[in-house]
Amino acid sequence: MASKIALLQANPTVGDIAGNAERISSMAQIAVEHGANCAISTELAISGYPPRDLLFQQDFVEKCQVQATSIQSSIPILVGTPVKAKDSRSRPGNGAIRCGEANREVVRKQLLPTYDVFDEARYFDPDERPGIARTFGDLDIAVTICEDAWQHSGKTPVDYDSDPISQIVEWCRQGVDLDATVNLSASPYHATKAGVRIEVARTAAKSLGHPFLLANQVGGNDDLLFDGRSLIAWPDGQVLVGPAWKEGVLIADLSGPDNSEWIGEGVMTLLKPDENLIFPEDDILDAVVTGLSDYCRKSGINKIVLGLSGGIDSAVAACIASCAVGPENVTGLSMPSRHSSDHSISDATDTAKALGINFEIIGIENMHKCSESTLENLLENGHPVAGENLQARLRGLIVMAHANANGAMAIATGNKSELGQGYCTLYGDMAGGYAPIGDLYKMEVYGLAESFNQRLGKDVINQSTMTKPPSAELAPGQKDEDSLPPYPILDEILRHHIEHGLDATEIIATGQDEKTVNDVLKRLSSSEHKRWQMAPAPRVSKRAFGQGWRQPLAARHDWRG
Repeated sequence: MASKIALLQANPTVGDIAGNAERISSMAQIAVEHGANCAISTELAISGYPPRDLLFQQDFVEKCQVQATSIQSSIPILVGTPVKAKDSRSRPGNGAIRCGEANREVVRKQLLPTYDVFDEARYFDPDERPGIARTFGDLDIAVTICEDAWQHSGKTPVDYDSDPISQIVEWCRQGVDLDATVNLSASPYHATKAGVRIEVARTAAKSLGHPFLLANQVGGNDDLLFDGRSLIAWPDGQVLVGPAWKEGVLIADLSGPDNSEWIGEGVMTLLKPDENLIFPEDDILDAVVTGLSDYCRKSGINKIVLGLSGGIDSAVAACIASCAVGPENVTGLSMPSRHSSDHSISDATDTAKALGINFEIIGIENMHKCSESTLENLLENGHPVAGENLQARLRGLIVMAHANANGAMAIATGNKSELGQGYCTLYGDMAGGYAPIGDLYKMEVYGLAESFNQRLGKDVINQSTMTKPPSAELAPGQKDEDSLPPYPILDEILRHHIEHGLDATEIIATGQDEKTVNDVLKRLSSSEHKRWQMAPAPRVSKRAFGQGWRQPLAARHDWRG
C-alpha cells in the first residue's frame, strides 16, 4: 500500500484559535477521503503566523495548545501551535503536536530567526534536536519546523550553532529507519523566495536519502504574504510543487509524483532534477491582491475608498482593490484642483468605468481658496511646498471623510520609489489603512498595469495613463522628474541600496552618476520619519519598508559609505 502524507496548505487568521482548528479539521477530512495515511499542518497553524505579542498574553499559548489537542481525526495530524513553557523560567515553544490517535508534543523549533522580518527569539525558547513521530500512520518521520531546514542548505544569512537536517542525517547513519522528513512552515513570500525554498528542499532530500515534505502557509497576515507552494522533494532531485495563493491539500505519495494529487483550485508543478520553477508574470499581481483581500477579510473590512487621480499609481491601486473586495465595494474619488489637467479627470473616469467601481468627482477649488486665504501670511512667507501640500491634505480630508461616513477603509496609493524619496505628503496622499503598492517600485507599477490589462482582457488602465509623464499636479506644469531622477534610474539606485545593501561608492561603481546617487540616498535618509508613519504594505521584495527596514529617526550617519 502506498504511503501518502497530506500537506494542509491553510490560510489561518491570527488569533482565531477555534476557527483555525476547525479549518485544519476540515482539511484533514479531505485528506482522509483521498486516501492519506497522515497529515501535516503549517507552522503555528492554530495561532496563525505571526502571532507577535499575542504570545505575551498569559493564557493565549495555553488556549492554543488545548485547542490543538482537541482536534479529532481518523488519521494522525501534526499540528503547528505554540506550546507551553517547560517551567516558570522558560518561554513557550514553537511546536508541533500529534493529534488524532494520541495527543503528544513531538517537537519544538530549534532555529529561531531574528533577521529580516523575523523576531522569534523574542517569544520562544529553542529546542535542542528535531523530533521523530513513530508509527505515524504506519510511517516513521522526522519533524522540523520552517527555519530548521534552511541552515543545511546555506540559504540563511546567519550561521546557527546547530543543523537539524544534519542531525537527522546522522541518526539515519546510525540505523534510525525513517520514511520521510517533514517541515511545518510559514515561509514569507518575496519575488524569488519560492525558488530558494525549492533549493532548500532538494538539498535536504539529497542529504537525507528520503523524501522531504514542506507544508507552507498561504495568504496574507498584515504586511506579510505567504504564497503556499507546499512541496515534496525526492532524493533524485524531482520536486512536486503545489499551487500558489490557493488553500488546498497536497496528497504526497512518498514513492514518487505519479500518484500525488492536489485537492483544491489550481494545479501542481512537477520539476525534473535541476529544473527551476518558472514564475508566472502575474505572480506579484496575485500577491498584492491576496495581501489586500486578506487584510480586509480578516479585519472585517468590506468597502474601500481611494483617490483616483488619473495617474498610474491610483489606477493600479483601484484594480487591486476591485479584485480584492469586488468592484461594487470600491469607490474612486477624483478631486481636481486648478492644476489638474483635463486628461486626469478623463483617465480616472475611464478606469472607474472599465472596472465598474463607484466614482465621484469632487472639486477642491473652493476648499483650496479658503485654505489659502486663511493661511495667506504663512504661505507667502514660508516654503513653497507648504502651499502644494495643502491640495494633497485637502484630498486626504475628503477621502477620510468618505471612508468614515461609509464604513470603508481608505487606501494609500504611493509606490516604493516615492516613499523612498519622501515624495509624498503626510496626512495627504499617505492617508489610509493599507498601501497596496507600497513595496512596488515605480517601473514595477507599470508592469503590474500591463498584467491587469492582460488578465482582464481590456485596457482598464488606458494608454494615456500608461504613457503620460508622471506628475503630482500640485503646481503648474509640474512633473516628477523636476524633483526626481527618471524612474528607471531612481528604481535601480534604490534597489541597489535597499535590497542589495550597497553604499554610494558601490552604486556609483555600477555606472550611476555620483551626484544623482548622493542626492537619492540623502533624500532616502532624510525622509525616514514619513516611512515610520506609512500604512502597512504587502511585502513582495527581499526588503520592504516596515518590519524588515528598521532605521533610526533621530540619527546622524553618512549614507555615502
